[in-house]
Amino acid sequence: MKILLYSESKSLFKKSGVGKALEHQIEALKLAGVEFTLNPKDYYDIAHINTIGPLSERILDESKKNKKVVIVHTHTTYEDFKNSFMFSNLFAPFIKKRLIKMYSKADLLISPSEYTKELILSYGIKNKVMVVSNGVDIKKFNCKNYNGEKFRKYFNIKKPLIISVGLPFERKGILDFHRLAKTLPQYDFVWLGAKMNIIPKKIRKILKQELKNLKFPGYVEEELLLAAFCEAKLFLFPSYEENEGIVVLEALASQTPLIIRDIPVYKNWLIHKKNCLKSRTFDDFIKNIDLIINKKIDVKAMIDNGRKVAIERDLKNIGIKLKKIYGDIYEKRV
Repeated sequence: MKILLYSESKSLFKKSGVGKALEHQIEALKLAGVEFTLNPKDYYDIAHINTIGPLSERILDESKKNKKVVIVHTHTTYEDFKNSFMFSNLFAPFIKKRLIKMYSKADLLISPSEYTKELILSYGIKNKVMVVSNGVDIKKFNCKNYNGEKFRKYFNIKKPLIISVGLPFERKGILDFHRLAKTLPQYDFVWLGAKMNIIPKKIRKILKQELKNLKFPGYVEEELLLAAFCEAKLFLFPSYEENEGIVVLEALASQTPLIIRDIPVYKNWLIHKKNCLKSRTFDDFIKNIDLIINKKIDVKAMIDNGRKVAIERDLKNIGIKLKKIYGDIYEKRV
């Protein structure tokens, strides 16, 4: 049994969640001993497709024509496409039609969370949907192996550090992050994530604004990213919409205290005051920052519990789950 892992425009998606998800799939299958290829011209038994563009649809149609099993990963939803690129809200209804068309052709769908599965089914899609986390490399994201001081020196950080990671989209909460930096000058804020020319003007304006305690360095290599997690007093992720949030898993694995927005995707697996702090309002974010930095809660217990959540989603476990899914659907087809 050989798997085709397919994602079109790899260079475009490399610095996005979809690109990271593909990297995780590759590592997970290696750990599980599953044979795979990234080249659609190679022989394969199962096509595991991660994107919904025209090349992906061509691979899907060719695979079905050649009686191959097709699995489509539901990384893209109508909800998370909105409030991202320029004109994304205008195109979102068309994206929804496209993903419904793509997802409906698959033999099986994989969603990264129960929340995303519920969204996909709410579109009227009838296909079977399995839930498998995008996973995290818990060995890599371990601050025992890295020197966070490197990040502090690199960016000349002088105050308690608050970081976030993600593409600079309104959906990701970058406007709130900027407002928090203005409101809390006693802390240093750093947002890590690739800058893009196709983001709206109001976001580009923020990226150019000069606040002494706020930096937007753009995309950084993994070693510096790991150092950032290790040096930060907390990881603040104010995103309004996620399908899981790989960076959240990385923060949990790194045992970086976590503050998130209270949105449905985190229901039942991220618990307020147990493994994270959840915020519904802007004032909640301010209060939660104070709770962590001034240690008004048991931060040690919270990050230890968070690490346990990450361990459950280690890539080794994800590989085992994918291997079983591949095996089950392949046996039924044979």
